[in-house]
Amino acid sequence: MGRVVCDVTISMDGFVAGEGQSLDEPLGRGGEQLHRWQFEGLAQNTSEREAITAAGAFIMGRHMFGPQPGDYAESWNGWWGQDPPYHAPVFVLTHHVRAPLHLDGGNVFHFVDQGIHAALRQAQAAAGSLDVAIAGGASTINQFLAAGLIDELRLHIAPVTLGAGERLFPQVPAVKFTPVSSRTTDLVTHVVYRRAED
Repeated sequence: MGRVVCDVTISMDGFVAGEGQSLDEPLGRGGEQLHRWQFEGLAQNTSEREAITAAGAFIMGRHMFGPQPGDYAESWNGWWGQDPPYHAPVFVLTHHVRAPLHLDGGNVFHFVDQGIHAALRQAQAAAGSLDVAIAGGASTINQFLAAGLIDELRLHIAPVTLGAGERLFPQVPAVKFTPVSSRTTDLVTHVVYRRAED
């Protein structure tokens, strides 16, 4: 069985998305600034970008899959179009189950309404010996952190502040991590932490 890993881009003041998330602004006001490193700094950040999608399965929250509350609009297939970047099974935490969604490139979205532990069991079974990646958003990552389930946390810190929005780490109890590596480019600082052994 692989590790449980998490890659997340955050602002210097700890937000993973700005205020006012909507269909037109899925990352909220100013949130797109966080991810410049993934598009403008391709050569400088190749290894980190590849690591984000290298897992054998992914877990994400409902709002990372789509913006609408309540039951799913059956026509909604996620933010990414017909060929999302995951190319592995994705398990979406939800209160509104729908049938699995099959898209191009090996992308299959499964909708799980039994909580994070059930989603993790299903994702680990699907991933086999590969890692399971907690893809976000902030609420989902915070739940996994609070439960002590993340083995490796990879923070990608953008040199901007958002002032408000979806914050990483609120209400997360004390969890000990050990720094493993850090690297800085023009658009981001990459810091890798591993969960400390008790």
